Amino acid sequence: MDPAFVERRARVSKLLGPHAALLLASPTEKLRNGDVHFKFRQDSDILYLTGFEEPGTVVVIRPDHPETPFVMFVRPRSPTDEIWTGRRAGVEGAVARFGANAAFPIAELEVRMPELLAGVADVHVGFGYDDDWDARVLRILGRMRAAERRGQRAPVRLVDPRLSLHEMRLIKSDVEQDLLRRAAAITAEAHTAAMRAAKAGVKENEIEALIDYTFRRRGGTGPGYPSIVGCGANAVILHYVENSAPLEEGKLLLVDAGCEVAGGFTADVTRTFPIGRPFSPAQRRVYESVLEVQVAAIEAVRPGATIDGIHAQVVDQITRKMVELGLLEGEVSALVEKQAHKPFYMHRTSHWLGLDVHDVGFYSVEGASRPLTAGMVLTIEPGLYIAEDAAAPAELRGIGVRIEDDILVTESGYENLTRATPKSVAEIEKLVLGG
Repeated sequence: MDPAFVERRARVSKLLGPHAALLLASPTEKLRNGDVHFKFRQDSDILYLTGFEEPGTVVVIRPDHPETPFVMFVRPRSPTDEIWTGRRAGVEGAVARFGANAAFPIAELEVRMPELLAGVADVHVGFGYDDDWDARVLRILGRMRAAERRGQRAPVRLVDPRLSLHEMRLIKSDVEQDLLRRAAAITAEAHTAAMRAAKAGVKENEIEALIDYTFRRRGGTGPGYPSIVGCGANAVILHYVENSAPLEEGKLLLVDAGCEVAGGFTADVTRTFPIGRPFSPAQRRVYESVLEVQVAAIEAVRPGATIDGIHAQVVDQITRKMVELGLLEGEVSALVEKQAHKPFYMHRTSHWLGLDVHDVGFYSVEGASRPLTAGMVLTIEPGLYIAEDAAAPAELRGIGVRIEDDILVTESGYENLTRATPKSVAEIEKLVLGG
């Protein structure tokens, strides 16, 4: 078994403390259509602590249990079912291959859980994600309370795992940083291939397919989130995933795509580039405005800085650029005060990144934006989105630009994990023109 999982379970056990247990459950498999399911993706917390990828799984971490501090409930082996849906680890594999101290069939969960939780005061469990799981946990706890007259005290507190496990996930270990570097390297190759392949008449989904192919060919598990490939006015739709329109020469193509690697860690990169021609003067003005703001925001990343502070810097600078571009009129400070930038830049600058593209971890502590510390990974992704019907100079309408990189906070500043993905005007024009 991978020692990284053993080390993570040891760390989270210390965070939980005595007389506590952590419960994690797989998401429910979802039907796509008919009797066909979407491809299953394991709960990120279970992936993080076990590497176990099968559905129908519940993990129990109870640090102070003398015999079974790590228990798994899994689907049992079934020769008939495995013919149809693939091999299972079963209870034997959960112990032998994944390091569980004990494992049981998932059907025995409600019968065995009271024994596993006996003597536990605090149960760390997430609520509000799956109604069936919420009901199951409450049913187990209710039965334990009803049995207290027999001398077995039920847990008295439910604790949000964001206080323990998710705060731990926020700081990436050396192993996790290397996984993100690998995801970033594959993502850089995919974006570069997209820039070379994007020609007039090619469809957005062909570029998406090339990106997905590159992810998988280079050893990734696929995209870490649905890829956004939007040409022209489609680029002003923040989460555009239809990806069906033909590319038009001279238009800009916005590509937001990141590779997920084994272990579940993902990159998250956006690049914007012209189809078949150099940037037009108007496109270049918008693009270089966003790029200048983005580079300055990356330079602001260091221990002690905050996401809110970086976003405020970006808003101030992007508002100045909007005035220069003719999108806004007035004093910058007054425009910032009334959030005049929102029609053209409506999202935040950053989010945490890791096993989830919008990764876990609190953004504030005691009511204030939390200071960045070494090991955190965040995106820096300013943009300008000028709708076709916007009150804007005619030559700017329909232009959407976002530039996004993944930034690791280091002891002395930052490391741009995605710096290998081309983003200067010269680099991009060389690629799109066949260089």
